[in-house]
Amino acid sequence: MASSRILPEFELLLPQSIKEATDALGKLKSKASVMAGGTDVVISMTKGFGSPNVISLAEIPGLDYVEYDSKNGLRIGAMATLQQVADNTDVKKRYPALWKACAINGTPQTRNMGTVVGNIMRASPSGDCICAVLAIGGKVVLRGPEGKREVSIDDFYLKYRVTACKADEFAIEIKIPAPAAGSCNAFARMTRTTLDLSKVNVACSLVMSGKTVKEARVAIGAVAPTTIRLKKVEALLKGSQITDDILQKIVETVPTEIKPIDDVRSTAEYRRDVAGVMVKRIIVEALGK
Repeated sequence: MASSRILPEFELLLPQSIKEATDALGKLKSKASVMAGGTDVVISMTKGFGSPNVISLAEIPGLDYVEYDSKNGLRIGAMATLQQVADNTDVKKRYPALWKACAINGTPQTRNMGTVVGNIMRASPSGDCICAVLAIGGKVVLRGPEGKREVSIDDFYLKYRVTACKADEFAIEIKIPAPAAGSCNAFARMTRTTLDLSKVNVACSLVMSGKTVKEARVAIGAVAPTTIRLKKVEALLKGSQITDDILQKIVETVPTEIKPIDDVRSTAEYRRDVAGVMVKRIIVEALGK
C-alpha cells in the first residue's frame, strides 16, 4: 500500500501560459494530471492514484479571478480559491448556495489552497461546490488543442469520477448565469464531523413569481454515483405554491430518486431516511421562511 506521507516520483511541469499548458497536455494526455491548488491531486498521489506527470497551473497569470456583472453573471477562474469565492460579496449576496459550499469547505488551510474549479473537476459525488453549481446552473469552460468549448454542468458528469472533459483538455473557468428576478438559492450538508466530507449534501435554486414557483432546480450529492438533480421534486415544485402538503410530498418523493450506498461515512438506510427532510429544509431556507 502506498505511503500516506511520501509522494511517488513524478515530472512537474510549470507552464507560463494557457498555450504552454495546452501544448503539454496535448502531448501527454492521460499520462498527466492537471493541478490547481493541489489539495486533491497530491492526496491522490500519496494513495497511489497519481500520474507520472503533473501540469501545474500555478504560474499561469490571470487565472485567479472571481468576477460578476449583471449581464454575464459570475466567472470563476481555475486558480480562484475557495476562500476567494467565500470572501466575494457578490457571491454571498446572489449565490448563497455556492458561497456556503465554499465557506464551510474543509479547514482554513484547505480553503486557501483548494479551488472551486478543482472541486468541480474532481467529480466526487460528495463535492459541495458541485452540488451548489448543479442546483444554480452553469457551464464548465474547457481548453484543449482544438480551442475552447463550454459544457453545461447538467451534462458534465457522465459516471462515477468521470466527466465530459477529454484527456487533452483542462478547465479554465466556471460560468454561472446572473440570477433571474425573483430567484433564491441555498445549500446544506450533513457530515460526521465539521471538517469531514459530506455524507449527504443538498442545494436548490428557485425562481418565484409571488408565492408560485416558476422554475426549480434541486441537487443532491453522495446518494448516487454522481451528484444528481431531483427531477420529480422539480416537477412537483414547478407551478406550485410551497405548502405543507407539497413539502410532505417532496419528503416522500426524494427517496424514490436516489440510490445511496453504505460507506465509511454513512449507511444507505440513513441517507435515504434523511435526504427528503434535508431537501424540504433547504427549500424552506431558500425562501427565507
